[in-house]
Amino acid sequence: MASTTLSVPMSAPRVTNPWLLAVTVPLAAFMEFLDTTIVNVAVVHIAGNLSASIDETSYVLTSYLVANVIVLPLSGYLSGLLGRKNYYLWSVVIFTISSFLCGVAPSLYWLVFFRVLQGLGGGGLQPVSQAIIMDAFPPEKRSQATAVFSISAVIAPALGPFLGGWVTDNYSWRWIFFINIPIGILAFILNSRLIQDPPQLVRFSFRERKFDYMGLSFLAIGLGALQVVLDRGQIDDWFGSHFITTFFVLSCVALTAFIWWELRQEHPVVDLRLLKNSNFALSVIAMLVVGFIFYAVTYLIPLFSQEMLGWTATTAGLCLSPSALIFIAVMPFMPILIRKITLRYMVIMGFIIHGLSCLLMAGWNLQVPYWLVLASRCLEIFGLAGLMVPINVMAFGFLPKDKTTSGSGLLNLSRNFGATCGISVAATLLARRAQFHQNILVAHLTPGDETYRLSVERGTDLLFHHGQSWADATTTSIALIGRELGEQASLLSYIDVFSLLALLSFCAAPITLFIRKPQPPPPPEAFHAE
Repeated sequence: MASTTLSVPMSAPRVTNPWLLAVTVPLAAFMEFLDTTIVNVAVVHIAGNLSASIDETSYVLTSYLVANVIVLPLSGYLSGLLGRKNYYLWSVVIFTISSFLCGVAPSLYWLVFFRVLQGLGGGGLQPVSQAIIMDAFPPEKRSQATAVFSISAVIAPALGPFLGGWVTDNYSWRWIFFINIPIGILAFILNSRLIQDPPQLVRFSFRERKFDYMGLSFLAIGLGALQVVLDRGQIDDWFGSHFITTFFVLSCVALTAFIWWELRQEHPVVDLRLLKNSNFALSVIAMLVVGFIFYAVTYLIPLFSQEMLGWTATTAGLCLSPSALIFIAVMPFMPILIRKITLRYMVIMGFIIHGLSCLLMAGWNLQVPYWLVLASRCLEIFGLAGLMVPINVMAFGFLPKDKTTSGSGLLNLSRNFGATCGISVAATLLARRAQFHQNILVAHLTPGDETYRLSVERGTDLLFHHGQSWADATTTSIALIGRELGEQASLLSYIDVFSLLALLSFCAAPITLFIRKPQPPPPPEAFHAE
């Protein structure tokens, strides 16, 4: 297996200019990041085309993220086994082929299965791409390297909703997967000739370092069971269901066993010992929160604009994607800001700005104009720009180069795990809070309530003068009031969730106060001696 290769090392030229890699390597990562959000605005269309419910179709989103989370920590092991270059190229091939399979899926179950394959292939693209770019630049220019990589990490998810909406409205939802194919082919051709394994990469054979099957099994079972709980909890009444309770216990036992097992392995599938570094551990927590709040908002805005405002998928996506220009405009200044402003203060401001954007969203109503939706999203992305780069720089500030790939995998794992939790929690809270508010509002729809009685009478009188019989007019008037009540309950649920995300952003800000200023990383010997 170690000899498997998709490259031709003898003919590949050695690249000395890191900026060339900075342009070509993120192509595949951009493609992978794009697929974390491009499906969001197409959920309604997929559900209708494949005869599934909206709840069932949400598995298309979460299955991909869970598969991503499971394969992310394997990046360090597979890079050493196959070589970083070969692992990158294999990931591109698997992702591209599975994208084609997603596009031709005949049913929802096959689509979910192919999305899992796509997530397994794409999971390796994030940390390996980041590690390649980080190692290509000298330490003093790592902030620039991080800024370049972060452009794809933010622009792709921001572009995804608009691109997905436009393709879905004008062609078919299947084309949101087919568009990955030319990008994947281009990324493979370019990078097969440009990427070189770094000299510090420790290669080994399968016999020299056995694969940690137990650790991977515990991780897959624990995260898979947890995702079932998050996805099905609302539908099956949470712990009132033996099914949900069983999977929750299974998740807790498996994840506990995973931590216990990994800390006792010489070569674990996830190097949890990296978390002994307090800077890195706090950066992982901060990145988990970033994934939670960013992807929750990215999930909520298209739903709100389509369900509550009646916008098309294209318009819903268009209110998200222009905000990527904010990130592009800010990125060139990030290395300068990082040299002049303490990193943890930048992260604090980023969380506060993100929280303020969520408060703006909590003030939306059914007549909210397009410009306000766009402005709220732009403010959120501006705050996110102050989070992504500083957190990455702080995370790698103490890690030696031979731990870059493992550290990148763990950091990306935390972001994607936060993302899948954010989407599931947001969907659950929407349903729960809508039901809560509807129960309260329905209590006022009684014949004894003066406001309700007058509303029914005015509606009945209006409909009667438009040609309906008095009985039909009364029935229609009551039905219209009921529909308006449902809309108001849904609106209030969105307000609650956006408010909660704002609170979470504000509460996360103090985390970085405990992070020290990054120093040059210690040599590998010193790191292992800890």
